[in-house]
Amino acid sequence: MWVHPEEVLLANALWITERANPYFILQRRKGHGTRGGGGLAVSGLLVGTLDVVLDSSARVAPYRILYQTPDSLVYWTIACGGSRREVTEHWEWLEVNLLQTLSIFENENDITTFVKGKIQGIIAEYNKINGVKEDDDTDKFKEAIVKFHKLFGMPDEEKLVNYYSCSYWKGRVPRQGWMYLSINHLCFYSFLLGKEAKLVIRWVDITQLEKTATLLLPDMIKVSTRSSEHFFSVFLNITETFKLMEQLANIAMRQLLDNEGFEQDRSLPKLKKKSPKKVSALKRDLDARAKSERYRSLFRLPKDEKLDGHTDCTLWTPFSKRHIVGQMFVSTNYICFTSKEENLCSLIIPLREVTIVEKADSSSVLPSPLSISTKNRMTFLFANLKDRDFLVQRISDFLQQTTLKMYFDKDISGSDSSMSEEVYSRASSFVSCSPQLRLRTEVYGDRPLNLNGNTAPTATQTLMTMYRRRSPEEFNPKLAKEFLKEQAWKIHFAEYGQGICMYRTQKTRDLVLKGIPESMRGELWLLFSGAINEMATHPGYYEELVEKSMGQYNLATEEIERDLHRSLPEHPAFQNEIGISALRRVLTAYAFRNPNIGYCQAMNIVTSVLLLYAKEEEAFWLLVALCERMLPDYYNTRVVGALVDQGVFEELARDYVPQLYDCMQDLGVISTISLSWFLTLFLSVMPFESAVVVVDCFFYEGIKVIFQLALAVLEANVDKLLNCKDDGEAMTVLGRYLDSVSNKDSTLPPIPHLHSLIMDDTEPYPEVDIFTLIAASYQKFGTIRADLIEQMRFRQRLKVIQTLEDTTKRNVVRTIVTDTAFTIDELEELYALFKAEHLTSCYWGGNSSSIERHDPSLPYLEQYRIDFQQFKGMFILLFPWASGAHTDVMAVRLFRLLDENGDSLINFKEFVSGLSDACHGDLTEKLKLLYRMHILPDLSPDQEEPDSAFEATQYFFEDITPECSQGKVISV
Repeated sequence: MWVHPEEVLLANALWITERANPYFILQRRKGHGTRGGGGLAVSGLLVGTLDVVLDSSARVAPYRILYQTPDSLVYWTIACGGSRREVTEHWEWLEVNLLQTLSIFENENDITTFVKGKIQGIIAEYNKINGVKEDDDTDKFKEAIVKFHKLFGMPDEEKLVNYYSCSYWKGRVPRQGWMYLSINHLCFYSFLLGKEAKLVIRWVDITQLEKTATLLLPDMIKVSTRSSEHFFSVFLNITETFKLMEQLANIAMRQLLDNEGFEQDRSLPKLKKKSPKKVSALKRDLDARAKSERYRSLFRLPKDEKLDGHTDCTLWTPFSKRHIVGQMFVSTNYICFTSKEENLCSLIIPLREVTIVEKADSSSVLPSPLSISTKNRMTFLFANLKDRDFLVQRISDFLQQTTLKMYFDKDISGSDSSMSEEVYSRASSFVSCSPQLRLRTEVYGDRPLNLNGNTAPTATQTLMTMYRRRSPEEFNPKLAKEFLKEQAWKIHFAEYGQGICMYRTQKTRDLVLKGIPESMRGELWLLFSGAINEMATHPGYYEELVEKSMGQYNLATEEIERDLHRSLPEHPAFQNEIGISALRRVLTAYAFRNPNIGYCQAMNIVTSVLLLYAKEEEAFWLLVALCERMLPDYYNTRVVGALVDQGVFEELARDYVPQLYDCMQDLGVISTISLSWFLTLFLSVMPFESAVVVVDCFFYEGIKVIFQLALAVLEANVDKLLNCKDDGEAMTVLGRYLDSVSNKDSTLPPIPHLHSLIMDDTEPYPEVDIFTLIAASYQKFGTIRADLIEQMRFRQRLKVIQTLEDTTKRNVVRTIVTDTAFTIDELEELYALFKAEHLTSCYWGGNSSSIERHDPSLPYLEQYRIDFQQFKGMFILLFPWASGAHTDVMAVRLFRLLDENGDSLINFKEFVSGLSDACHGDLTEKLKLLYRMHILPDLSPDQEEPDSAFEATQYFFEDITPECSQGKVISV
């Protein structure tokens, strides 16, 4: 292949010249293509080893062509090849088309310029003809891609992310080589003194990935599959390597859950002009995804928000009268800030709220300041910004997009189209004005939502206000305390701001831990969960969903109807049709929004509590935040997220309450309690007035609060649990303890707790104050960090998903084993092969979409389907005797025979039923199968199978004209 000319200083080092003329030299790598012994063999081994260790492209392209002018000592590589034939074609082209032309030049510099220009022109023309697009990858990385595909036989669709030098421990011997990390595979290659080591592992097969340490090797990565363990060491940067491996393994686990391939993000954040491109575009993509995910998690932003960049800065805080050191984050729709010191201060500024962005004059006291003003008349002053001009330009670009989007939404909702020119002029002036950038958005008021339309009636107030039992003259110490809480929050709002742009500090958290006032609960839940952002950017969305879902029936709606009257039945709000109808609308609307989740038990309990404190549309967006961001994968059909956190909880229990861990494992209690505690956020196991305080803390702090509280409950009952003899007794101890958790500050009338009604009340349990319990959980377990939880979640996710896959495989095999002649072991191997082919179609593509190939509503036997191309590969693998001139015809005929419903896809049940006769049938059954394959086009409903093996045998004596298949399912 032609390559962009690259300078070579030592042309003859480790290369042998085979052809030469005045301007070009054809060379072969030493040791390649030699079969002699002695010195040649040894030098070949040494050179081959050197190529692998030093990552030389000569291992893949052992031939090359150099250009050199007669009086110059500098050589230029202009072509390389993996075979003599390939490089010879290029050599002959040079002799015919260039050699005579070069003799007419008088200046050597002109010759060099001409040759380099000619080669680059050839490459550009080739790329144009073959549709090759220019990318951001360096030439060195492109060489690595070629080596990767050639060494491991990967198709072009398999994308290499990065590669690292390391040692692979094969037995007790380390093999120095290169680890290649692609989207779907972990590969390793080594060539040392004639011994080749090659390893290929699919990410979906990995069950454990961890960093380990030994006495001799302090840094080592252990990769475990179901059947083997692999160890890698001597990395130049083990932290970077392991993070990338974790990310790729996570993508693979997501693939097992969703059955979707990886799609590269082409809209990467804009680089500064001086930023070097040190990594591949795909690696940049994955790095950007990881950063965006952490950014969204930190500030509770919508799932589609992408981080553009971040920079160190200071923020002036008027409440403390000082500058706080931290980082500013800029994304498509938000500007955020968090302090270096944890929990000191954080800030979220949606661009839809911004009115003015102004560059102030720099001074020695306040260098590079930037002022941002919002609609609610708050002004935020940032300073010490690096490259302020670039930052302001990015913010202005995003603000212009936000303005145009706001106008577009207004236009759709029926606003006056005459605003178009005004908005466009405002956006244009915003970009052009400097140093003061202004964008006035007062013209955009809040869009009124018709939540009481005739077609989709929805509740416009919280259920708690509709069913609050309180007389006007009622006043008692509890109400006085509630009033003081409300006043404390109002003072906080006056000092720190109110709404989405509020400064969030340690004082904010302290107020949350003391319990949010009843009247403010819905508003603050929306704020702290981030649901307010999604609701603000999707006006009318919920109303449309309700209208579309009304009168629709499916499996999800049936399950919803069954559970409606089980949702807080003890609360008066759900003892009549108003509350039940609101709950039905929210759950059904979400099932239509997210059919992958649909409806899961426990969603009804959580949603009913949301409806008590939030309006119907607000409750819907709170549910969205809960299911899709704050409790990911909790409410799918296999409750994967809850099982993952159950494993995390077991790890935390082992670390924080070790004296109890072994006992709990023996009793098997942890796996039982954690699911009910986590899925319902303690709402199903605690008195209502206490559990809502837990929900307050959860919306502010996230899942760490649930872990802390669960550990605190275990720690408070250590002595009793150690004396338990079985799981039933342990469950009773924990159940009675949670029933006794009270909220003495609650102004709500006592609501009988369902769990407490069935408990034995012969021995009253001492009351436990919910605020004391929460304070104890922070005091004893507050060191648990969110990033630690995410690391533990990764380890558990691999284990949980692979365990679910194994369980699915066993269930499938158990279901079908009685209907086939295959053994259990054979069926398990066939299922693993079939699933592998299905996954291959997801990430390498196929003739049908991933939606067609996977239908989760069907039984596991029929969920996964493969097309003809995949079946053909398996047919050749399983029936080597069928390989030959008629392989395609045989594969087509058998595929059509197995495809009972004629959809050009076969599921595992059809696959196994057809192979059973071919592999385990007697001679008669095999002949019948071949007969049916060949008479398939002429089959009619009333046609009978051959009565005897003799009749089937006679068929094959006829003259049959073989058909040729073009790789598609054809009629034969």
